[in-house]
Amino acid sequence: MSNFRQDFIRFAIEQKVLCFGEFKTKAGRLSPYFFNAGLFNDGESLKQLTQFYAQTILFSKISFDMLYGPAYKGIPLAAGTAIALAEKGRNVPYCFNRKEAKDHGEGGSTVGAKLQGRVLIIDDVISAGTSVRESIVLIRAAGAMPCGVVIALDRMELGQQTERDEDELSAAQEVQRNYDIPVVSIATLNNLLGYLQDNPAMAQNLQAVQSYRDRYGIERK
Repeated sequence: MSNFRQDFIRFAIEQKVLCFGEFKTKAGRLSPYFFNAGLFNDGESLKQLTQFYAQTILFSKISFDMLYGPAYKGIPLAAGTAIALAEKGRNVPYCFNRKEAKDHGEGGSTVGAKLQGRVLIIDDVISAGTSVRESIVLIRAAGAMPCGVVIALDRMELGQQTERDEDELSAAQEVQRNYDIPVVSIATLNNLLGYLQDNPAMAQNLQAVQSYRDRYGIERK
């Protein structure tokens, strides 16, 4: 496991953003863990989080010209990641959307830099893929090109579309298939399992997460 991925899992657990227990997902499944990026809600934790995003982006080697954060959670993620990338020597513009288009002042449905070139979407997770789909429509309508999606945690479980199909794809893989763009994550369920395996004190959580993975997980490198 790449060190920064392991560090991210540890960080998310310490911040109680990654919690263990029994949680109902959007797909109606009872999950033994839950990830809520909205709990990175102070300056220091957001700073560290977006440094992980920046490191993941540079590690992925995706070619991009700007960042886009879908409202609402994607707004601070895109802004913070732009700052983190600038600190690493890569200064790029960013923008985000409004939930409702503004008909006065500067108007429009986006705030920040003009959407143009290759646009990298920054979000927290992919569940049903609705946020990504709306982002892609908006980016293309502006004449720009969506070139990838970066998320914090890939749960690596059956997506809601392919749960009814023969192909077993995760929600992230559904996005890759439907829009032909890469989806990369800071960490995956496999990284979480690796972390739990290396921490004997979390053996009970390991067993629960592995059982959930066996039931709903997809095969992936």
